[in-house]
Amino acid sequence: MWMMRNRNLVLHGQQQLLKADALQHAIFNSANFSSIATDAQGVIQLFNVGAERMLGYQAVDVVNRITPAGISDADELVARAASLSEELGTVITPGFEALVFKASRGIEDIYELTYIRKDGTRLPAIVSVSPLRDGRDHVIGYLLMGTDNTARKQAEAVQAVLDQRLRDQQNALQETNVELEKARATADKANRAKSEFLSSMSHELRTPLNAVLGFAQLLSSEKPPPPLRQQRSLDQIMKAGWYLLRLINEILDLAMIESGRVTMSQESMCLVDVLKDCHSMVAPLAQKRGVTMYFPEADQTLFAHADRTRVKQVMINLLSNAIKYNRPGGSVTVRCAAVENSVRVSVDDTGEGLTEEQLGQLFQPFNRLGRNDSSEEGTGIGLVVTRQLMELMSGTIGVDSEPGVGTTFWIELPASTAPVIDVAAYTAQPTQGPSTSSAPRTLLYVEDNPANLSLVEQLVERRGDLRLLTAIDGSLGLQLARTCLPDMILMDINLPGISGYGCLKILQTEAATARIPVVALSANAVPRDVERGIEAGFFRYLTKPINVVEFMDTLDIALQYAQDNKLENKLENKVEHHD
Repeated sequence: MWMMRNRNLVLHGQQQLLKADALQHAIFNSANFSSIATDAQGVIQLFNVGAERMLGYQAVDVVNRITPAGISDADELVARAASLSEELGTVITPGFEALVFKASRGIEDIYELTYIRKDGTRLPAIVSVSPLRDGRDHVIGYLLMGTDNTARKQAEAVQAVLDQRLRDQQNALQETNVELEKARATADKANRAKSEFLSSMSHELRTPLNAVLGFAQLLSSEKPPPPLRQQRSLDQIMKAGWYLLRLINEILDLAMIESGRVTMSQESMCLVDVLKDCHSMVAPLAQKRGVTMYFPEADQTLFAHADRTRVKQVMINLLSNAIKYNRPGGSVTVRCAAVENSVRVSVDDTGEGLTEEQLGQLFQPFNRLGRNDSSEEGTGIGLVVTRQLMELMSGTIGVDSEPGVGTTFWIELPASTAPVIDVAAYTAQPTQGPSTSSAPRTLLYVEDNPANLSLVEQLVERRGDLRLLTAIDGSLGLQLARTCLPDMILMDINLPGISGYGCLKILQTEAATARIPVVALSANAVPRDVERGIEAGFFRYLTKPINVVEFMDTLDIALQYAQDNKLENKLENKVEHHD
């Protein structure tokens, strides 16, 4: 038995190595970005396919022959060495040392660099440098990952030329404006291309990374547990893997926003309800860090017009940062108030605060709250995504800070009122009498907005012949649908976790739920949204705010459809039994 367990452990280890080797092969043989690995002295040891394609050298031309400094712009190396020397207070030579000095000290380093191709032409690139370490954490080399920055540089050059023309040709303002629009279109096209590349790269890397993490967790949970030294290695693999997966997911979020592929389901929502959910989600982190949290008293009068799921994402990011960068025994206070035509939510922490210089860098990509020297983990993308989401919801985000006192992040969203039913339409709808059936029919409503849940409860009570089941997310909705088999389902589209479309697809593939009519009720109300919903298989597609007459008519039609289905099933069963 002992030998069998060891054999299984070895087999799992071999599978892990195969997966890791597949990931390494995919990365180092990609033609989309250059990978240059060196030894500790800087001599190139690996020069991947992407580097060959981008720079024109063959691996045999450079491996064991030169350092990356030999194919970099010499003037830029001199300028970089001087800048780093002044910044870090030490003399840095303008060569390979200037390329890797920060990385060799454990400082995250991403910068622009001009490579010199074999034919003498120049290639602008964005380079990320990481140290390579052995099992004893000694630096044995460096990895320089580069992406082509030509499109961005060209767009910047075009913009600079047009700006100069605008200053020089005041009498030709109309013509210059046309050219400026062309330049903006070029820049937008370049940004879209970048976003599509990041999205594609994120998806391609996430699949093998998930496999690596999965096998690492399997090995870590083996019985008996692996040796201590192996367990430490597995812990390091998982720690780095989860960090990389979080970074990939945030890059994907940012790419989707920049490419215009993020849809918003904006409707009236009670902010205090959202803050309650956020409080429960971040409470374990606050408790772990010894940070006390203060949330506002329940105020059901503060409503905002926004996407509930995205507001949660914004608030979780701000609250997590306030906890992580707080001082031991500190506090986080959340306030919510009406401000003219908006509603403001502020998050105050008692951390170290930020300087004017740090405040100016906050919303730049890969800037970790102005705390790049902090030991706290962070991707430096969360605040960029947060600001983009706020802009998509017609909101704003800002920050006030005082060094030594603390920091306040605040968001403002358009104010709204509690959703109400149109009185005229409501009273015009005739009251339905109680069902004569021995068992009332059942409606399952899947919705995460309490205000909308309350409205539908009122409408269902008015009918008097329906039993209402509710679920606040897709997973719970699916569970109730399978166990209770309701007569019909009312489904929001933008749900936390599994979307309405995802739930519909699952319901359609399971025999027990495939014939239940599922009606969409969504704030995504443009004609293409309605068309997409019907094409996906929703029985009907209703839009918010609720039109009561249309809503009641749809209930009648869907319930009649469900009843006809049940009669048809009974007849089919009788025929099969008779045969």
